[in-house]
Amino acid sequence: MPVFCNSSGSYCCSLPDTDLFCLLLHAPEEAYKETYDYIWVCGLGSVFIIAYNVLGAIFRGLGDSKTPLITVCIACAFNVGGDLFFVAVLGMGAKGAAFATIISQALSVVISLYIISKKALPFKLTRDMIRFDRPMISHSLRLGLPLATQELLVGASFLAIQTIVNSIDVVASAGVGVAEKVCAFIMLVPSAFSQSIAAFVAQNAGAGLNYRAKRALLYGVITSLCVGVVMFYVAFFHGDMLTGIFSKDIEVILAGHSYLKAFAIDCLFTAVMFCFVGYYNGYGKTVFSMVQSIIGAIGVRVPVAFIMSRLEDTNLFLIGLSTPASTVIQIFLCVGYLFVLKRRNDPMLS
Repeated sequence: MPVFCNSSGSYCCSLPDTDLFCLLLHAPEEAYKETYDYIWVCGLGSVFIIAYNVLGAIFRGLGDSKTPLITVCIACAFNVGGDLFFVAVLGMGAKGAAFATIISQALSVVISLYIISKKALPFKLTRDMIRFDRPMISHSLRLGLPLATQELLVGASFLAIQTIVNSIDVVASAGVGVAEKVCAFIMLVPSAFSQSIAAFVAQNAGAGLNYRAKRALLYGVITSLCVGVVMFYVAFFHGDMLTGIFSKDIEVILAGHSYLKAFAIDCLFTAVMFCFVGYYNGYGKTVFSMVQSIIGAIGVRVPVAFIMSRLEDTNLFLIGLSTPASTVIQIFLCVGYLFVLKRRNDPMLS
């Protein structure tokens, strides 16, 4: 197994898959061990991410979009508290932040299971219901694989941006890392709208009430946009206060705020785009959702971030603008697809 050592020889380690990720991300030499620890610990929590998403899907399928939002908000609050405890109090660094993340994810699963155990379900869960159902599995894969591919490639696009930033210096890398913590909270709202609209649209489409589905899209965009304006104001003008929660280094705080300003702009666009994605997913148009997301992530976000990083006087704000740039393109694609479906006399627009 190959071995990596920094130039001073103060840190050496073997190169399993985690190290490969660190190398691909161009982790700064002085932050290599911290990056390794964070990725390795977070990898242990993957099972909790899967479990939470499954439980959240069950709630939304039952028409309950509030419970998943409540559980993830509680988990995020514990994540912040855990960061402060493990990092600020115990001084565990990146490994402590990673432990706070997986513990909060596990907590969200426990809370969800507890609520389900107390909730009156419209069906009785029996052992006979757990079986291999080929038609159902095939249908689930047809709808789910495009969404899984979409999430994979979108995540890869943000990893690519992180790689670009890591090539600048440690301050830039840390600034983006801090800003991403804040972005995780900011994106909760449009993500919740997207998932809620998807569930609502699917239920009404199944009942043949397409006019209610269209109203859900309209009211969802209006409501989400109102919240997005508030998020924009706070993140753009007071982002230093938000990033200051996670770091006391003034350079890191300012770098994080610079990157966060671009995400603040994106708050206005994701408020619209996420609602469209939820609308299309509710009608089972997951292939289109995947295509428009890939175009935005791989075709726009990564190239724009790379181009911005090559400018002579580049900064994290310019690099971060790659995200709202991709979202704008995705909105045009989503609106354009509505006209395509209308020309085809698609039943969903009846």
